[in-house]
Amino acid sequence: MVAIAVRLGLYLDLMLLFGLPMFGLYTLRGAERKSGSVLRFRPILATIALIGIGLSILGMMVLAASMGGVPIGEIDRATVNMVISGTTTGTVWQVRIAALLLMLYFSIVGWRRPKFALTALSITAGVALATLAWTGHGAADEGTLGWVHLGADIIHLLAAGIWIGALCALCLLIFRPAARMAKDHIHLSHRALDGFARVGSIVVCLLILSGLVNSWVLIGPSKLGMLFTSLYGALLLGKLLLFGAMLLLAAANRFFLTPALATALEEGDGSSAVRSLRRSLLIESGCAIAILALVAWLGLLAPPASGM
Repeated sequence: MVAIAVRLGLYLDLMLLFGLPMFGLYTLRGAERKSGSVLRFRPILATIALIGIGLSILGMMVLAASMGGVPIGEIDRATVNMVISGTTTGTVWQVRIAALLLMLYFSIVGWRRPKFALTALSITAGVALATLAWTGHGAADEGTLGWVHLGADIIHLLAAGIWIGALCALCLLIFRPAARMAKDHIHLSHRALDGFARVGSIVVCLLILSGLVNSWVLIGPSKLGMLFTSLYGALLLGKLLLFGAMLLLAAANRFFLTPALATALEEGDGSSAVRSLRRSLLIESGCAIAILALVAWLGLLAPPASGM
């Protein structure tokens, strides 16, 4: 359970680190991108990066304990050093730590040029998020198939990060006290929702295509029946159902709730439309966290294609 919890924390942490600055790039404009103006990027990203470093260290300790066959409280420095310096996982872990330290740096300096800061943060966080592909099944294959699988895993992670980061940013915009929901802020929230709707279509396509590649490699056509007879299959089907629910909620936001907010703004009262959006975003965010929990669990199970 500790390993699953750490994996879930890392997925959520690194996706937020990537998705939030990306949201700032494709949604916010000019002065809106400055730290502390609309979304407090500097303290939020610095805090998340620090949490990511802590989770990465804890994850390395869990891995070393598992490889050494001892409880986490009994691992020694030699075992940890061996994993860090003598394995591919350790090398990737070092890359992630370096990227997270750079995230801390970029979250503190560079805000005189917000676009540069957000671009640097997005690239650095993208590297950190991509390292998670080496902690699951994506790095298990060799040759051309291995590279295809790893590439699909990285695309899947980055696309999911954009969605998770957008959900967090939209919640930060929408879930505010009434006194801070001035008309200008509601207009900005509507523009952000409308902007993500366009980006979201690309994200969904990337998630579906990369997911199909991963499913082909991990399950294969001959093992589809095992989806209904194994724990791995049950968790994967649960993930797909939750993903379907997220798609329905996203479609409702795009085609009904966001236009309803625009209409309400024209009529001078957006409170009812904001409440509907809050409810939808809350449910969608809950589905996203549940999906990440299932993914964290699935990464520790043998897929049907492994024959185990």
